[in-house]
Amino acid sequence: MSTLHWAGLIALAMFAGAVVPFQSAINLNLGRGLGHPLWATFVSLLVSVLVLLPIMLALRLPLPSLALITKVPLWMWSGGAFGVCFISLALVLLPKLGASGFMALALAGQAIASLLLDHYGWFGLLERQITLPKVLGLVMLMGGVVLIQFFDSPVKGLATAG
Repeated sequence: MSTLHWAGLIALAMFAGAVVPFQSAINLNLGRGLGHPLWATFVSLLVSVLVLLPIMLALRLPLPSLALITKVPLWMWSGGAFGVCFISLALVLLPKLGASGFMALALAGQAIASLLLDHYGWFGLLERQITLPKVLGLVMLMGGVVLIQFFDSPVKGLATAG
């Protein structure tokens, strides 16, 4: 793979990560406006469908056959539940932790889970062993989480711990 190709993949992955705090902050305000975070979760997912459907129609994607749908293992349908979990927890935790605190902690959780997913090749992923450099990277990331979350925290006692 060329360096330019890798740079494009890195930029797209960073963009994917960059939109998450915007989504969380916007949904937080939507939840306040609608009276409950779960309404914001529902509207967020509904808007996702409304945005995705015209794209799929424009690409003329064929509907999956009933035979294919019935062959898909049950666990493969759980992705949407994880989306609901993330969106809903973001709406509840963002005002308590702040955008940077929530995202740092969420990123730490993602990094730990990702190392395990890669290491064991769960869900059909290519096995990529946990190595010392990866563990050191995770430790440094966790150190960053501590710096972001606990040394500028408005929560009484966290900023002055020690």
